[in-house]
Amino acid sequence: MEKVLLKNIENPNSHEINEYEKIGGYRSIRKALEMQPKKIIEEVKKSGLKGRGGAGFPTGMKWAFASADPKFPKYLLCNADEGEPGTFKDRPILEKNPHLLIEGMVISGYALGAQYGYIYLRGEYPDAKDILNRAIKQAYNKNYLGDNILGRGIKFHLVVHQGAGAYICGEETALIESLEGKRGQPRIKPPFPVNVGAWAMPTIVNNVETLSNIPFIIEVGSDAYSKIGSPECPGPKIYCISGHVERPGVYELPMGTRLRDLIYTHAGGIKGGRKLKAVIPGGISTPVLPPDAIDCAMDFVAMSKAGSMLGSGAVIVMDESVCMVKVCYRALKFFEHESCGKCTPCRDGTGWLRKILGRIEQGEGVDGDIELLLDVSNNILGKTFCPLGDGAASVVISMVKHFRSEFEEHIKNAKCKIQN
Repeated sequence: MEKVLLKNIENPNSHEINEYEKIGGYRSIRKALEMQPKKIIEEVKKSGLKGRGGAGFPTGMKWAFASADPKFPKYLLCNADEGEPGTFKDRPILEKNPHLLIEGMVISGYALGAQYGYIYLRGEYPDAKDILNRAIKQAYNKNYLGDNILGRGIKFHLVVHQGAGAYICGEETALIESLEGKRGQPRIKPPFPVNVGAWAMPTIVNNVETLSNIPFIIEVGSDAYSKIGSPECPGPKIYCISGHVERPGVYELPMGTRLRDLIYTHAGGIKGGRKLKAVIPGGISTPVLPPDAIDCAMDFVAMSKAGSMLGSGAVIVMDESVCMVKVCYRALKFFEHESCGKCTPCRDGTGWLRKILGRIEQGEGVDGDIELLLDVSNNILGKTFCPLGDGAASVVISMVKHFRSEFEEHIKNAKCKIQN
């Protein structure tokens, strides 16, 4: 598949507007401004584009909800707060191809009737902040942003808002709270942001990769776009792969590429010729898969059937030398640290799980600890304001499901048979 989202990023000057224009950049804006906003939304609907941030909600449908709301002004927010361990798929767009994102946001803003957009950027991406601000300034100078875009009377302004490095601010309502200057904590839904979002106005929150698909959909049309990838989840997809593979990195492939092909063909297989032990397919919050479950398509539908989630498409590969109890313990240390503390099941539950896992990992586990882990996890699952608690619980449940013998070994013999 010819690259769409990562096109030209090997060019050392790919972030400059002149280089972007040389490969056809900003042509889609001109085409889009010839279309009625409703027609753009219909094209996005027909394309089958699903949100690439993890939830996989149909983008066109989300836009239609916000567009139909009569309240004004409306806001377009780009979620560039990718803070989950193992996830770095949006970073090449932010740092190497920022004008693709800007073009996508201008078209999206026009379609939605939004005149103001914000890029909510991960706090740990200082280079991306400078690159984005420079690119935005270039776009203003070329009249792709401003009060009268390309002389068509269309208004759209765009700024970068850098977060403070809190994982929870990647959740859309916590992102909105943070943008408004409040503590970054999730809101109860409904109402949903498409109707009551930033400053209580209709707001669309899409992530970097989702918005970066828009210029291509306008350029080739929804029919051609929907023929890429899997029928239920069409389009190109950026996968990032890390851990024990020969060639970790970022890969743009058709949505629905098999997990096995991603690991063994594109990423070069398991490092050092060792055996595959486990895969976390979509960032640390998605359930772990054993080796016999990797013959599945990497899309939202197939991964759900396989017992996990596509999530962000951030694949973490572990070989036979890895202790899964230690992995689970470290994952829960992360979730406990990043829990915003708003709801009790997540605030207290993640800490409780971390303590149990800590004593098992350190050889101090007792009979009944595995059942206690599952009981606490099941009392978190589905009972929290946002998906952070669900992610923590799902990690524990899937680890015990697939690697229970390692937990039992730690408790019975007070040591790890893998790493001792």
